[in-house]
Amino acid sequence: MKLKPVSGRRSIHLDDSDAHVHCSLTEDDLQRETKKYTDRISALQHVLYADARYALLIVLQGRDASGKDGTIRKVFSAVNPQGCNVASFKAPTELEQHHDFLWRIHQQVPHLGMIGIFNRSHYEDILVPRVHGSVPKKVWTARYAHITAFEAMLAANNVVILKFLLHISRDEQKRRLADRLTDREKNWKFRKEDLDDRELWGEYTRAYRGILANTHTGNAPWYIVPADDKDVRNLLIARTIAERLAGLRLRYPPVDPWVAGMKIK
Repeated sequence: MKLKPVSGRRSIHLDDSDAHVHCSLTEDDLQRETKKYTDRISALQHVLYADARYALLIVLQGRDASGKDGTIRKVFSAVNPQGCNVASFKAPTELEQHHDFLWRIHQQVPHLGMIGIFNRSHYEDILVPRVHGSVPKKVWTARYAHITAFEAMLAANNVVILKFLLHISRDEQKRRLADRLTDREKNWKFRKEDLDDRELWGEYTRAYRGILANTHTGNAPWYIVPADDKDVRNLLIARTIAERLAGLRLRYPPVDPWVAGMKIK
């Protein structure tokens, strides 16, 4: 139960069958393992905040109902809210439209010591224009290079980037959208645009393939997460994040000698 980053065009599998993996663990086992890693993330976040040499940026992309909100709730359930920020990117406002497309994104990048979570991201500025034809091809294709340069700059400034594509099958999306229609706690999330985008399934698949192939780098890797099973999804993402944080060799700052010699009367 471990994710591997995209390693080239041949490793990009976005068929419906790739949205589900066989798992021998029971539901209880999956949740127990996930808690182990979420607790580990919580402990490492405390050191990340004190260390303040790195920031962690988590990018979550996926189709409607792929589980971005649920991932945030489960994987980051144990973190300290003071050290974590979630940003969602919808259609650009009038002000944002008067700036370059990365202007609003840069403002939400976590500062050192913090965890930042993007619920959708700068990749919407390739996806939507490409699928709906709102800008010329030469504009959205140029954004591949703009984004990789932007992420390289962030990485050079100690922002650790992990990008997850939550890959859901067409049948599972149908089931979840139907649940939204009948569940009073969920139907507020239902949008007519969800059905419009569903009609463009193939176009979105090709757009995601283009993003994965053109913006996966060593400093900002993409992971394709089979997301039909929510428990499997949560475990895979939690483990990947916990292991990346552990690999940073975080440490608490040394005690100032003046503080070490202090005595409180």
